[in-house]
Amino acid sequence: MEKQFDLEAYVSREGRRRPEMAGDTMDAFEGICSMVEACFESEWQDTDDRARNRKLVREKRALIGYEQEAGYYKERIRGILREKGLMDARHPPWYPDLTEAVFAELYGLSGLAPWAYDMSEKYRRSSSAKLIGDRMYCLIDGTSELQPQRIPDRRREKLKRTLLLATPNERLEYGFHEVYLINGIRITIYSGKRTKEGQDIMVFRKYILKELTFEEMVRLHTIPEGAPALFRHMVRAGFNVLFAGQVRSGKTTFLQTWQKYEDPSLEGLAIATDPETPWHELMPEAPIMQLVCDGEELAEVVKSLLRGDNDYVLLEEMRDGPAFRLALDITSTGTMRSKATIHDNDALNIPYKMAARIRETYGGDLKELIGQVYRNFDYILEFSQHPENRARKIMTGILELSYDMARDQVTAARICQYDQRQDRWLWNPWISEDKYRKAGWFPEALQGMEQCLRDLADASPLMGAEPLHPAYYKGGDQP
Repeated sequence: MEKQFDLEAYVSREGRRRPEMAGDTMDAFEGICSMVEACFESEWQDTDDRARNRKLVREKRALIGYEQEAGYYKERIRGILREKGLMDARHPPWYPDLTEAVFAELYGLSGLAPWAYDMSEKYRRSSSAKLIGDRMYCLIDGTSELQPQRIPDRRREKLKRTLLLATPNERLEYGFHEVYLINGIRITIYSGKRTKEGQDIMVFRKYILKELTFEEMVRLHTIPEGAPALFRHMVRAGFNVLFAGQVRSGKTTFLQTWQKYEDPSLEGLAIATDPETPWHELMPEAPIMQLVCDGEELAEVVKSLLRGDNDYVLLEEMRDGPAFRLALDITSTGTMRSKATIHDNDALNIPYKMAARIRETYGGDLKELIGQVYRNFDYILEFSQHPENRARKIMTGILELSYDMARDQVTAARICQYDQRQDRWLWNPWISEDKYRKAGWFPEALQGMEQCLRDLADASPLMGAEPLHPAYYKGGDQP
């Protein structure tokens, strides 16, 4: 029978504190990790450069979540632990078992692994995590909670370097990076001169809403009962819609939900500044082309995109002149069913913001550009997160945009407003003539919209919701 591995002697020999003196499991666990790491390293001491490169690629793929490579290391770790008689050794409580714990520390996300891979119920409900220095915080039930695990400088540096191997265009000295794991988790890294010494930052975000339906949004109290029927009619009518709000307000999730109701036989083009939404997984039956580009890269492909025969376009995270101009250029050709997200918490300001950014980049007449936004886009849905429960996302309003060519007049009509004091939504049954003209091919959808808005307004009327003619647009009969 093989002799039991002497962990105490190993820890002492490596210059670590003895487990019985530490008062917890951490030193013993670190000794196990060091022992397993030494076993792996000894296998590679006499190998050639080609083998070492293969090892580096395998480690990188394991870290960013490829199952085959992660499974390889976990099986090897399990074998070493079994050989050393350590399968029953204690491990930090935030891991489900010792094998997962050692893998996470050596080839995974360290203490972040339980959050990233939903190893407990509280982490399954958490949409974001932050590393600030060695401290880890998770957003749980709307509140940032400090977690017991600590991730020291050496481990964070290794984690950062390995993550950047997955993005060859990123360089360590840049101090700002955005990286994606294959499960869609987005990681933003701030380090170097951008942060205080020892206080580098990693921000992790994941989507926790698995069921992308309007009914699920009602259950989460993001939208009111009665709204799903209205939104389904609006999707069928083919309106161009903007989803606006602050970071973590739920606008991207709502865009995904809205798009899921779209006819899957229509051809779409999705343009994003980062590969955040996997449309090929959300709508595998729909012919949606996906491009990842921003700034100058986006400007370079605009002409070819305009020659496409897409039924609609999806623009995620519009933030600059090229993205705004592309949105107007595509919708100016008559393209309907287009959707976009934008960082802004004031729907009435969005047309001006888009026009101003386009003019800054390309020049042009501000008034004409504002008019194009009102002509091309039909509705803006506003979203926010509850200040006392950040896990809750709320649709705070809906603004209808319209343009009267005869009068050269733009109109913004508030058809929904969230009442914060009463925690309810108020409605105005307004549909402009412009919308009847645009959606004339879909009379049943328009009739459904009319009925839904009347029913919602009868139950919760929005008083004094007179249409606005914003002062930033001057023309025709507009005061």
